[in-house]
Amino acid sequence: MIERCVIFDVGRVLFDWDLRHLFGKLIADPQELDWFVTNVVTPQWHFQHDAGRPLAEMLPELKAQFPRHGALIDAYAARFNETIPGPVPGSLELVKRLDAAGVPLFAITNFGHEFWEAFRPTQPVFDRFRDIIVSGTEKLMKPDPAIYRLAIARFGIDPAGALFIDDVAANVAGAESVGIAGHRFVDASTLERALLAQGYLSA
Repeated sequence: MIERCVIFDVGRVLFDWDLRHLFGKLIADPQELDWFVTNVVTPQWHFQHDAGRPLAEMLPELKAQFPRHGALIDAYAARFNETIPGPVPGSLELVKRLDAAGVPLFAITNFGHEFWEAFRPTQPVFDRFRDIIVSGTEKLMKPDPAIYRLAIARFGIDPAGALFIDDVAANVAGAESVGIAGHRFVDASTLERALLAQGYLSA
């Protein structure tokens, strides 16, 4: 059993994510962009894929509802990696420092299975992680306690010695509900102080 480890979320902790990063390139008018990401390709609709629903079901359904926006809906599927413009400042450096210090690293991410298959190979930082639980693959989503219980069993960790980092308070609370300590991510410098204080990193 692994006695001490750090478990990361991916989106908005390790990598920035926003649908506007893609659709801002495709919709010039700011008001139209606001309308599109509020009414058509919305975060709430996208989260169905995170929960395990296949794109082959989601896309035709949405295109039938918004036939004038079929090309933009197709772009969501074809160009999803463009919704992820790059790393959150400072976060990947902390991953590298933890790995260099010998701290076992894991991740639990709400991420669609098909999109993860396309994104994961582009980011060698994930080679530093021993295992990553992806909601769309498991058909379990944070903050459901079941996804954290799966992590404890599959990672082979002692929850009392684990720290889970996520930007969403409910997801942190979900981890805490099964005995994993949580850190609500704000920025890398605040996380660094927490990792130092708890002995995961040394100055």
